[in-house]
Amino acid sequence: MTIPEPGTGRRRTMTRDELRVWRRFLETSEQLRNVVTGRLQDESGLSSGDYGVLLALSEQPEKRMRSSQLAQHIGWERSRLSHHLGRMERRGLVQREPVAGDSRGAVVALTTDGAQLFRAASAPHLRVIHETFVRALSAQQLAALDDAMTALAAHLPAR
Repeated sequence: MTIPEPGTGRRRTMTRDELRVWRRFLETSEQLRNVVTGRLQDESGLSSGDYGVLLALSEQPEKRMRSSQLAQHIGWERSRLSHHLGRMERRGLVQREPVAGDSRGAVVALTTDGAQLFRAASAPHLRVIHETFVRALSAQQLAALDDAMTALAAHLPAR
């Protein structure tokens, strides 16, 4: 595969090793995500989306956020979040409240049931992360992975 080198006008071919590492990254990330989210669902009944919303709300001082801020915080489109919040609302995990003076805006609030379920799910969720991710790597490998992910995040455009 030939790729342009930015700013040089030259092209170079990706190496087999570069492509192999890329594929390994994609496949392993997906496999790890499937194991962790599957166990989260099995042990708590929460999807990874549910957990992400509950985590974001639980980190707020008043356990609430404007829906537009929540969408940006978890990296979702507003329409996706709206549909997901509807499902979570029907299960009693969150509630949407109108914003005074803004007929289109809403605040999403963590309910008592949502907070309890989030707390109950957190210990098993962290345990599976430790079992499947942390234990597989040495301290040096974790540090190297942290460096690599920091470099990737800095290289990517802000979302």
